[in-house]
Amino acid sequence: MLAPMYAQHFRLRKEPFSIAPDPRFLYMSEQHREALAHLLYGVGGGGGFVLLTGEIGAGKTTVCRCFLEQIPAHCDVAYIFNPKLTVPELLATVCQEFRVRVPQGPAASVKDLVDALNAFLLKQHAAGRSAVLIIDEAQSLAPELLEQLRLLTNLETHERKLLQIVLIGQPELREMLARPGLEQLAQRVIARYHLGALTEQETPNYVRHRLAVAGGQKLPFEAEALARMHAYTGGVPRRINLLADRALLGAYAQGQRKVDRRTLDQAAREVFDLRGGPTRRAWGLGAAAAGLVGVLVAGLWALWVGWPAARDRDASAAAAPASAAASGPAVVAQAASAAAPSAASAAAVAIVGAPAGTAPDDPAALLAALPRAEGDALRELAALWPGNAPGAGEGCAALRAAQLACFRTRGGIAAVRQLARPGVLALRGADGRVGHALLLGLNEGQALLQAGGRQWRVALPALATLWRGEFVTLWKPPPGWGDDPEQPLGEAGRAWVAERLARAGQGDAQQPLRDRIWAFQVASGLEPDGVAGPITLMQLARAGAGDAGEPRLKNLSAS
Repeated sequence: MLAPMYAQHFRLRKEPFSIAPDPRFLYMSEQHREALAHLLYGVGGGGGFVLLTGEIGAGKTTVCRCFLEQIPAHCDVAYIFNPKLTVPELLATVCQEFRVRVPQGPAASVKDLVDALNAFLLKQHAAGRSAVLIIDEAQSLAPELLEQLRLLTNLETHERKLLQIVLIGQPELREMLARPGLEQLAQRVIARYHLGALTEQETPNYVRHRLAVAGGQKLPFEAEALARMHAYTGGVPRRINLLADRALLGAYAQGQRKVDRRTLDQAAREVFDLRGGPTRRAWGLGAAAAGLVGVLVAGLWALWVGWPAARDRDASAAAAPASAAASGPAVVAQAASAAAPSAASAAAVAIVGAPAGTAPDDPAALLAALPRAEGDALRELAALWPGNAPGAGEGCAALRAAQLACFRTRGGIAAVRQLARPGVLALRGADGRVGHALLLGLNEGQALLQAGGRQWRVALPALATLWRGEFVTLWKPPPGWGDDPEQPLGEAGRAWVAERLARAGQGDAQQPLRDRIWAFQVASGLEPDGVAGPITLMQLARAGAGDAGEPRLKNLSAS
């Protein structure tokens, strides 16, 4: 990606506001998180349709590209971005995407194409593989194409359907599927989500996020200009990109280091052909609030998608408020939605070591075994650390004597996987009762919990019915670390960081320490800000021998 002419002026390494759907720049608002979770859920949904709609420029295609990067290795994907086809052309394109051999020449009928596709799907199913068909701009599908897609979902075995179809489109797609003639297809939609615009609070964070990914270390927007961004764009990501790009170009042309209000107003007039100031009209997105409606299935799976969700500077021994995220270039991802336990989740909780054939326990049994006080679970967690007795300490404050600090996050399973250390989960039942369990291990589908003197294996979808993403773990800070994450490290702490950076291959002593931290964060998949916060320090300890003896999450077997 070529950097714009203003990149060097603002010390950016790449173009921050391109309208190309680059998944590296995807800002995970709560809506985008749920939309991505929706698509990931559809991979294992057992066939049928998954529906993702959104306003023009809301980021549907970018979410889809991010989804394609995270799709499991056992899935074969066919992606169609231009669905204005005839039925034979659609089937031929699907076969081509799946690399299915089909009869050549004009004699190939619809039946020939469907038979070839069915044979391929049966072969993949026998090999333990799944097939996913993604159709972008699906609002352009003609009724006869939608009917043919419905018929493709009839391809099945006794156990499951062979093809999962994901439809991505503009709001008209929802209206199409609501027509009486498409009721049969609508009944096969196993999950649906509508992606709306960003909120007034999320818009500035979106701008900061993209600038941080582009390498920016200083925010090139004055506070007043940044605050007006939402009024001009309605929170639509594509409109934000267009306006921010033009505003940075205007500031560069004037030799300014920051975009002020006047420059932003002028950029808006040029980009949106405005005659006056910003308008509070949502630019055709009056229904954007509908995108905030919680979706049960997406809420469940949002907890386990592997997207980093915690920011270093936002959590320490005393958890910093979520509003602090607005102070830096990166933002803290919001916790995933909670949902009431269901019959399906009840079947996914079982005691480890239970005899074969034993009926799984209801989630209520797990909740009944949980201690209500967080301190009880923290004592069990502290006992995993060398030199700490099970009864040592009473809460985070008392653990400081053992040179341990609490780290809190609401990032869900993604943050837990990133930290890779045991911690305490706060679980909530449908009746509002709260208990605390110790998380000991994870794999792709299950979590190993400890509560009430037992260990429990819990399927991640079932865990999501009880857990809202709160996680507390322990870590051993370097010398000179205090309770305030904004307070810089002392000389001893900086020496510790420099030593760990050298072990991690970021050892050029000629570079400023902040630049070396930044490079380490980028290489480690962290939000880069150049600050040695708790997550960065934990990752640095892992890079050398500094984490010797620290407890780690168990990697559960696939059984």
